[in-house]
Amino acid sequence: MCGINGIISKNKNKENQIKKMNDRIIHRGPESEGTYIDENIALGHRRLAIIDLKTGNQPIYNEDESMVIIFNGEIYNYKEIKEELKNHTFKTNSDTEMLIHGYEEWGVELLQKLRGMFAIAIYDKKKKELFLARDHFGIKPLYYYNNNNNTMLFSSEIKAFLDHPDFKKELNEEMLGAYLTFSFIPGPKTIFKNVYKLKPGHYMLINVETREYKIEQYFDMKFSNTDESFESISNQISEAMKESVKYHLISDVEVGSFLSSGIDSSYLVSLAKPDKTYTVGFTNKKYSEIDNAKELCQMLGINNTSAIITKEEYMNVLDDVYYHLDEPTSDACSIAVYFLSQMASKDLKVVLSGEGADELFGGYNSYDDNPYTKLPLGIRRFIRAICKLLPKNKYTRYLIRRGMSLEESYASVNRNFYDDELKDILKNNNYLKNQDILKETYEKYKNENEINKKLAIDIKYWLPDNIFNIVDKMTTTFSLESRVPYTDIEVFKISSKLNKNHKIRNGMTKAALREAAKKDIPNESYKKKKLGFPVPVREWIKEDDFYEEIKKEFNSEIADKLFNKNKIIKLLEDHKNNKKDNYRRIWAIYSFIKWYNVYFKEEV
Repeated sequence: MCGINGIISKNKNKENQIKKMNDRIIHRGPESEGTYIDENIALGHRRLAIIDLKTGNQPIYNEDESMVIIFNGEIYNYKEIKEELKNHTFKTNSDTEMLIHGYEEWGVELLQKLRGMFAIAIYDKKKKELFLARDHFGIKPLYYYNNNNNTMLFSSEIKAFLDHPDFKKELNEEMLGAYLTFSFIPGPKTIFKNVYKLKPGHYMLINVETREYKIEQYFDMKFSNTDESFESISNQISEAMKESVKYHLISDVEVGSFLSSGIDSSYLVSLAKPDKTYTVGFTNKKYSEIDNAKELCQMLGINNTSAIITKEEYMNVLDDVYYHLDEPTSDACSIAVYFLSQMASKDLKVVLSGEGADELFGGYNSYDDNPYTKLPLGIRRFIRAICKLLPKNKYTRYLIRRGMSLEESYASVNRNFYDDELKDILKNNNYLKNQDILKETYEKYKNENEINKKLAIDIKYWLPDNIFNIVDKMTTTFSLESRVPYTDIEVFKISSKLNKNHKIRNGMTKAALREAAKKDIPNESYKKKKLGFPVPVREWIKEDDFYEEIKKEFNSEIADKLFNKNKIIKLLEDHKNNKKDNYRRIWAIYSFIKWYNVYFKEEV
């Protein structure tokens, strides 16, 4: 796990500027620092040594030093690829050096060979060309800033741009409505003007003299909906997961694991059997998975370290969490992952984590078919129109939501607001609509079944822009690397074959994965229903101290500027008084304001 930075500019002060950018993300790699600088470009690297501890410092050069690389991530099959590069001279045992020689040999076709998570920057001095690439699923982040001036910037984290004199920090208001809809900022745009995410499965070529660039896609998803038997598919999943876990354990330092009580992390831990696992919970037993985690670890004969997070601890770290996230999210689990990472980092540099299982294998409860949606859309639209005139309760709201097409209604697993609700909440309704953002994806998968359409949306947006952003940023806050064996290109090749029956079977999600996991998990975690990462925010908001804190922010200057203050305070009052369950909407608005205060109200 590392951090990379870059400046494309003819400015003569790049040495000082790249140093400041490196310092800003020192948490990603506190062990060493490296730079490369010439008249057109500056490259910066911060390293956390995981593989080749002694000789893997970056930047790394090819034989004649005509190319230079900085790299963040892990290439799990680097030794196999290295065997194909016999005509190159290697000075290290690192995966980074394999990448630069592989790029010399195959150019962008190198990306087709890689198994891992990565953000790559390779500078070809002869061509005056910079190559940037991001892994298939967006496990590792990569941002770039371009406002058509004389400078382009790129980094593992947006906050690194803050220290560059050519960076203009501006709120991208057109993404506020999208944030409140999706619960995160869907790429490639970000919450900052002129800052973009390089999309997963894409690469970028930049002429460092003219700053002209092009972006190309090297990987995209396809679903094949195989007619192979349930048993055959579950056996293939079993073999793929065993192999993936084996690859994800490749390291020159110890690897541990996060652990909840559900199938995803329980399966990983049962396969990997790491000596150290980590679990967090809350004082309310309903939201704590510690007992189940400890039971599994006792059965496997491995260690588990756990901690209870109090409401006060949770509230006290919000500013630090939102600073490290770069962008706002209303996913309350981000703070829990912060504490989990803090705890694990005291012992380890690397942990396994279960992200991707739900998105690849169909794990969310919302993926299951609802009988009501089998009614013709015209009938459901008619019922929706009637319900919009009636008093709002959970039944009429349900019928209103289900009275839309999938393309109108589905934006992510945790959608918070619909367009008609945003009109009441936001003062400026000139925001980017979810249908505009998702139009291309829905069109591409228009012939797929409803589950596959949802999977496509969540793999392309929810997973990289929310889940992976949270896990990457919260772990790297504490100089910890997270690895995600489910979100592996070879595992995906199996998951992409699954038909509907392999995903949802007898009312159970992730059916084929559960069948595979049953062979290795020694308890009944394989059949537990999806919980997510439960956090008691719903209850905490009703308690006076938390309620007063949120109300204070809802009355703030920025809240008054961007939101209809009376409307958002009513959401809060109705929730506290048990009239409506508004906690997700309240938390989305509150999280944005807290994030805004960190990046725009305070000095960062």
